[in-house]
Amino acid sequence: MSTTSQESFLRAFHAEHPAVTADAFGRARTADGRSSYEILCDRVAGSRRVLDLGCGDGLLLELLARTEGRLIAGVDLSPEAVALARRRPGLGGATLLEGRAQDLPFADDSFDACVSHMALMLMGDIEQVITQVVRVLAPGSTLACVIGGGAVGGEAYNLFLGLLRSAVKNAPTAQRVPALGDRRTRSREGLDGLLGPAGFTPVTWETVAFDLSGPAEQVWDAMSGVYDVGPLDPHTVASLREAFFAQVEELATPDGLVPCGVKFHVATARLR
Repeated sequence: MSTTSQESFLRAFHAEHPAVTADAFGRARTADGRSSYEILCDRVAGSRRVLDLGCGDGLLLELLARTEGRLIAGVDLSPEAVALARRRPGLGGATLLEGRAQDLPFADDSFDACVSHMALMLMGDIEQVITQVVRVLAPGSTLACVIGGGAVGGEAYNLFLGLLRSAVKNAPTAQRVPALGDRRTRSREGLDGLLGPAGFTPVTWETVAFDLSGPAEQVWDAMSGVYDVGPLDPHTVASLREAFFAQVEELATPDGLVPCGVKFHVATARLR
């Protein structure tokens, strides 16, 4: 699948769902109460000039902006997502641009750190992306990424994924998501193979579990924002929802909460 086709899908999806990632995972927390966005902030705590690659609606940027004196910028493929980011009250001084990671609209050595939350893994022409990231980073800068890792245990997310796989298998080809990104970005070995030759240190890789438990409706809202649901016709989505609610009741605790866990990988490297 060409990068053009991938980006066309992503633009169309995020035109309808510009805040989907933050809506789905913004409330997910580790056992010590941190979100995946806060973990990325921790990884670049000492950096003054930070670029958010694939910034979406600006949730991560708003957290980064809490550090006094920090200069922040975000770039995203979706004009609708960038428009939402510009409305965040904490981002009045940020540089927020619509653009492609393969052709970053910033000068050389503009940043001390680059963060990317669930975005690097979706990008095509990944070698060109990395070339651009290296160009805009100063030597010694940090690259920190959150990468999707799937479900934790046999809880609601696994149930949802099983039902979704069946729905997608039976759907017409036109209702299936194109292969997105480059699979090398989804493993430590793959990232090392990409980043090492570009001048980065070996990747530090941490797998972190996050809790998304809640009422069944809340859990459904989080999970149904995944890309594979987007192209499905309304009848198929309604049937998927009905099947999920019919089966998820068996997982609910006495207080009505549905256990749901996801895991993310946090990858960090430094530019030599």
